[in-house]
Amino acid sequence: MNPDDAFARILASLHEAALDDARWPAASARIDEACGIVGSALVVGEAAGADASVHFARFFYRGERRPDLEREYFDAYYPSDTGIRRLVKQPEGQLVHLPDLYTEEERKTSPAYNEGRRRLDARDGLNVHFDERDGLRLGWFTADPAAGDGWESAQLRLIEALLPHVRQFVRVRQALAAAGALGAGRAGLLESDRIGVVELDRGGRVLAANAPALAILGRGDGLLDRDGALEAWLPADRSRLQRLLGGALPDVRGGPLGGGSMTVQRPSGRPRLGVHVSPVGGAAADFGARRVAALVLLVDPARRARIDGHRVAVMLGLTASEGRAAAQLAEGRSVRDIAAGEGWSEQYVRWMLKQTYRKLGVSGQVALVRYVLAVGALPRR
Repeated sequence: MNPDDAFARILASLHEAALDDARWPAASARIDEACGIVGSALVVGEAAGADASVHFARFFYRGERRPDLEREYFDAYYPSDTGIRRLVKQPEGQLVHLPDLYTEEERKTSPAYNEGRRRLDARDGLNVHFDERDGLRLGWFTADPAAGDGWESAQLRLIEALLPHVRQFVRVRQALAAAGALGAGRAGLLESDRIGVVELDRGGRVLAANAPALAILGRGDGLLDRDGALEAWLPADRSRLQRLLGGALPDVRGGPLGGGSMTVQRPSGRPRLGVHVSPVGGAAADFGARRVAALVLLVDPARRARIDGHRVAVMLGLTASEGRAAAQLAEGRSVRDIAAGEGWSEQYVRWMLKQTYRKLGVSGQVALVRYVLAVGALPRR
């Protein structure tokens, strides 16, 4: 397959997977095949030094998730894996060859490198990290080259080109998780009352918008509908938004489509709006029909649904403090926000969340948020 075609197909798969859980294995398999790798892993955690907590991890090998390897690595090897500690000290967004993260002696004696990475088929893998907002850190890790004879320059170029798109995939997933809309799919998102959703045609014209999006556009506070087109209030944001939409909407030249994220300043002085843009359906031959070509998610930090922390604690068997922390996490607040609002230290909040994960038998933030949102959906007596 032509490398440009492979790249375009991967991007289309990533954009679909960002909006639909069921598409993720296929997207992962397509990345493995195109890049010539055995598998890959995606990890999100707190950027808190040697004791950083992991909120989320998925290991995929040719489209098959391996929860057994996830548990084995984090239980047996992650606590002593010096390579991971060194990765976060490398420049953000730079691919690092895994053996370079260990000393010559560690490459001979380290259990994490010699046993753990061997079990993951990743002793010759590539690693990258990104620093995200609210103290989060994203890590993407490739397993070994499938051919088993080292990395070729074409493989490295393709993987490097994918990095910003993998990062964008995670940002969209985080926005959906904070709104309790993971797994809703594109049709379900239009019915959501917790996140703004706007559907655009290939010309950037608004085809549909849900109630939260209409409320934001109607107020004109940061974003507005100008004769059927999305427009930002501030000129600098307006230019950036147009570039973002231009990269996501197909044109006659074809080529790969890319999503992106930005924030928009508001004249009211409220917190900036989060805007996430994702292509829909790729550059299909639609003969100019007004189909949905891009999806825009609008996140208003000032419009967080309140969740009853006391009810969460009672329903899930948590302490009152754990219930309040879990509820605020599900509302989209960061560890820093929770600590400041409650008068706790950030370390104490992280400790409580770890206790909550253990009590509920979940592996991280996304799973906990699902539990809390499920409690919120239960009828009250």
